[in-house]
Amino acid sequence: MCGRYVSARNDRELRLLFDVAERVGERSAPSWNVAPTDTVRIVLDDAHKDRPPARQLRDVRWGLLPVWAEDRRSGARMINARSETITEKPAFRSAAARRRCVVPADGYYEWQKSRDRTTPFYLHAPDESVLPFAGLYERWPDPDVAEHDPAKWVWTCTILTRPATDTHGHIHDRAPVILPLAMVGDWLDTATTRPGAVRALVDAIPEAHLVPRRVDPAVGSVRTDEPWLIDPVD
Repeated sequence: MCGRYVSARNDRELRLLFDVAERVGERSAPSWNVAPTDTVRIVLDDAHKDRPPARQLRDVRWGLLPVWAEDRRSGARMINARSETITEKPAFRSAAARRRCVVPADGYYEWQKSRDRTTPFYLHAPDESVLPFAGLYERWPDPDVAEHDPAKWVWTCTILTRPATDTHGHIHDRAPVILPLAMVGDWLDTATTRPGAVRALVDAIPEAHLVPRRVDPAVGSVRTDEPWLIDPVD
């Protein structure tokens, strides 16, 4: 799974990397301990019938709220979506067809359990490059907000996961789905809507090869958010 990750790049870097045309919302501060229900950045192609899709960088809440969710609390249970079933599960299939996104990350944390301890690891690209997590986003209508209030629509997202292999498979049984940069455009393409085409797209994403390093147990506290959290420890 992916329950904590690092998002330390500035907006300018992400805009250049993902060819973003529009920044929606204010500039985000870096975080070395992003947790579920936090505000996070996503990249998406916003489609309108009267103009071509526009590549956006936007702030959303991590934890997907389907449009039929009764309240915000259910989002905390949907921070991840199993890539094998996104075209079938009612909570995800609409977003899988029409609202795919990228969640930019520098790396993520996993905890390896042994008989007498739980050890945190930080997993990252060998060259420390950005990891474009494959995600889905949704817009949830808050029943407590007036129809014409801009806050009526709550934007949320989830990160796709798949069975873990390679080195990180020894740490946890599932891992985020990480897109090669060359596949970002295909993943965001709003013209791809059929379940079979989305399924083929997911199946074509290659396994990422990441490097794990043991880090300080302080990462276990969501109140700790410092650059040294990703430093290696003996």
